[in-house]
Amino acid sequence: QVQLVESGGGLAQAGGSLRLSCAASGRIFGSYAMGWFRQAPGKEREFVAVTRWSGGSTIYLDSVKGRFTVSRDNAKNTVYLQMNSLKPEDTAVYYCAVAVVYRTTTRQGEYDYWGQGTQVTVSS
Repeated sequence: QVQLVESGGGLAQAGGSLRLSCAASGRIFGSYAMGWFRQAPGKEREFVAVTRWSGGSTIYLDSVKGRFTVSRDNAKNTVYLQMNSLKPEDTAVYYCAVAVVYRTTTRQGEYDYWGQGTQVTVSS
């Protein structure tokens, strides 16, 4: 069983930055996929970024490339989403999730564990 707790959301102005954290507890293996997703009001939840606990390549949604960065602190079992140059369209509830698959995946259906979500609001 894996538990995920996000934090770090809040209100930012356009062009500003926020850093989200996702603290994991339970049995986490380095090869598991760690994803970030978001759901804006009235829209379906969408993929934002995915990496693996053990490292390797990270995949980003095209609209966040160059602005968002995923990093890990394996000693703390925590993954971060650094969000820079924020735009109003980044406003959403952000979720972290873990997929018990030995590869990166952008498919929500493959994720087994989800955090409770954290609200990010970007004002213009």
